[in-house]
Amino acid sequence: MNLGPAAAAALAGELAAGFKADGVEMILAVPFVNFEAVRQAISGNPDIAMAAQNLHPAESGAYTGEISAAMLVECGCRYVLVGHSERRAYFHEDHPFLLAKVRQALKHGLGPIYCFGETLEERESEQTFSVVKTQLEEAVFQLEAGDFEQLILAYEPVWAIGTGKTASPEQAQEVHAYVRALVQARYGDAVASAMPILYGGSVGAANATTLFACADIDGGLVGGASLKVGDFLAIGAGF
Repeated sequence: MNLGPAAAAALAGELAAGFKADGVEMILAVPFVNFEAVRQAISGNPDIAMAAQNLHPAESGAYTGEISAAMLVECGCRYVLVGHSERRAYFHEDHPFLLAKVRQALKHGLGPIYCFGETLEERESEQTFSVVKTQLEEAVFQLEAGDFEQLILAYEPVWAIGTGKTASPEQAQEVHAYVRALVQARYGDAVASAMPILYGGSVGAANATTLFACADIDGGLVGGASLKVGDFLAIGAGF
């Protein structure tokens, strides 16, 4: 929940001018009120896409204040975040609700970016793998292979979000490899090898190159650093 339309357009415009793809896609997940401003600002760079930060699982109806998948598509979104730790924690979104969101997004051609990850308490009690497995199995692993292939997965250790703490490359790679193995067991080798798995948790210009060098880390889910043009472009150059 940062920046109004004018500031968002200025930021997106600088990113659009400075981003050189080189096989990398940038996705900007912006607040609803900034859609049109950002859409115009990035229109000259086909390698930058727009995502929504949220959607409602219903097609339409009396859900005051909510936004539907059809509305997102009409506004120019190609992706949508689902399952972010803040939505889970602050708005108590459970796995059936998140799965319904994913299905609704897919129905309208939106690519869900499905977020999951453990808290500090869960990591310290050695529950990381069991928590991650549950967050996948009780939600997106309910999809058929053809639908699951449309997802982007994003591992975000909650203890490393906005804290300045970052999982070491070894810690991040360990979980990413585990997730890819789970996908392989559920959907097969081809789906697992092609599935993008992002790392999110205090990703910055200083650690991006090291993180992205890990075999199973395919990109970043970037928070605060995305509000600084130089830092964000440096992260993109870290691939």
